[in-house]
Amino acid sequence: MRLTPRVSLMLALLFAVLGAVPAIAAAVDSRPRVIVSTDIGGTDFDDFQSLVHLLLYSDVLDIEGLVASPWGAARNRKDNILKVIDQYAADYPRLRTWSERYPTPDALRALTKQGGTDSADPRGWGGRTEGSDWIIRAARRDDPRPLWLLVWGGIDDVAQALHDDPTIKSRLRIYWIGGPNKKWSTTAYDYLTREHPDLWIIEANSTYRGWFTGGDQAGALGNTAFVAARVKHRGALGDYFADISPAVKMGDTPAVAYLLRSNPDNPATDGWGGHFVRAWDRPRVTFTAPPGPTDRVETYAILELVYRPGRLAPDTTAKLVIDQQEFPGFVDAEGAWHFLFSPKEAKAWSYRISSNRPELDGRTGGFTSVNPEPGQAARPAVRYPNWWTDDPAPEWAEGREQGAKTISRWRADFLEDFAARLERARASRP
Repeated sequence: MRLTPRVSLMLALLFAVLGAVPAIAAAVDSRPRVIVSTDIGGTDFDDFQSLVHLLLYSDVLDIEGLVASPWGAARNRKDNILKVIDQYAADYPRLRTWSERYPTPDALRALTKQGGTDSADPRGWGGRTEGSDWIIRAARRDDPRPLWLLVWGGIDDVAQALHDDPTIKSRLRIYWIGGPNKKWSTTAYDYLTREHPDLWIIEANSTYRGWFTGGDQAGALGNTAFVAARVKHRGALGDYFADISPAVKMGDTPAVAYLLRSNPDNPATDGWGGHFVRAWDRPRVTFTAPPGPTDRVETYAILELVYRPGRLAPDTTAKLVIDQQEFPGFVDAEGAWHFLFSPKEAKAWSYRISSNRPELDGRTGGFTSVNPEPGQAARPAVRYPNWWTDDPAPEWAEGREQGAKTISRWRADFLEDFAARLERARASRP
């Protein structure tokens, strides 16, 4: 049959389209896009354990960045991430036999960036960092999938990125292990609640504790027994995990697990990373006179202490000393000093001000923090339409840790799955 030029052209176009279908399909990646921000190398070891877990699941996640956000003073914590990647490199030949989607060690090294320090100035942002710039670059990428920021420490790099380019906000989904981390990021958190109330964020202040507290801890599921029986001698990553600590902590892992076994678009649904409720108005209390034990503050709230000693010398320094830790104070244009803190648990607190000036030095006070009332979940804030937090209902608490049972109930499932992943590190797929 002789084809006219027009028919020939139409057939050529059809075959071209059909031929492109497999290529287009192959280019579509349904895995969650992920950047992890971690304060690895701080006072707690659990970030190292959580990073081992993350790398063992890196074939089902599209990892686009690993950002080291230091705890406290500026340090190069990026090296701590690279040390874990070195363990991954030793296991990579075996992991690759299980899935070709495991990223190469060099690819992960290229994605590892240095973030900023905690405790930005009162604005909540300061200077650009390699980490904040990387977040912006990834968020701007032409990709229909949202970019998940899994924040395991301070949230300062996220705040910096949003300040530098607020247009990326609609593309972000954030799961933040808040709680104790919030006290090191009070100004950044304050900035986010003040300037970006429409941010999509899960603020997990206590739910994450269900990863290592409560649930089925019988036999080999116990925190120490699991490491001895199911982690050690499982490749370089397993031995590294066990050397970090003889017990399971992995307090940041719920952020990863949330993307593995849940409906990530709906935080109210059950899953390994917990379920959450719409946040009520973000609690913030300012005291212009020293508080006392009868003054009550919601746990995980932002507490602001204001002192007005009058004009002091320009070289004045002052710190809030509380819970055997120190937090810098900030002076405003009128000479008032401001100190921010976030209580990490329900209890009575006492503090003092340490300063090189007698007008401030030695000032004391105290307050009592209490867990949110269960009824708060019935009052979601109009101002924060996409903000989620721990479920305060008593039935989901592990002791005083609200929401923790929404994770601990899955303990046997997620630990068994992790154990199966560890087996990949020591044996190639048959």
